[in-house]
Amino acid sequence: MRLAGIKAKAFATGAEFLDFILTCRPYCVVLDLHMPGMTGFDVQARLAQDAPEILVIIITGQDSFDTHARAMLTGPIAYLPKPMNDQLLLDAIALAARQS
Repeated sequence: MRLAGIKAKAFATGAEFLDFILTCRPYCVVLDLHMPGMTGFDVQARLAQDAPEILVIIITGQDSFDTHARAMLTGPIAYLPKPMNDQLLLDAIALAARQS
């Protein structure tokens, strides 16, 4: 993302990201559903409740009908199964920037 000129910050866990947004609000998050500890679904639910203005781009390496349906419940702006095309991710981030 940085090579494309997009400011990005990585977080080791979902909890670390949720702590970060207490003091800084990004316009979007690229959220992997399957993470250690707090899952992406957990983070997504917290964002929907506590920070609905942060747009969510879902990525997952474990795509299934059930995963897709569950992820779409809180209205992410994109759902991208891995492996994904880099341009699709960049396009989703650009869409988030325009909508924020």
